Amino acid sequence: MSPENGKRAASGDRRRPPAARARTSPAQLAHRAAAELAELLGRPPESIVSLDRTDNGWRVGVEVLETRRIPDTADVLAEYEVDTGQDGELVGYRRVRRYARGRVGEDR
Repeated sequence: MSPENGKRAASGDRRRPPAARARTSPAQLAHRAAAELAELLGRPPESIVSLDRTDNGWRVGVEVLETRRIPDTADVLAEYEVDTGQDGELVGYRRVRRYARGRVGEDR
């Protein structure tokens, strides 16, 4: 391919819609949602605990340390659901539960 053909191909990529150029993976989307939640709460996420596709985008479950205690098994954690649009933009979040770190295996 000549350099000119390469330029034409590159300019052709710019004309395609953004979704066709680079699609965000579910993992990237989940990490982005967790980072935006951390910015809003002022606390870093502990882990991403769920990822589900919804009719309007994605719902990401993020676990956050709310209160540090000694011993750390008494730390208070919270799970947040972060809703994003199809493009990965945060559209809302809510805390769905709080629990002590030592209370493993309990359902909501």
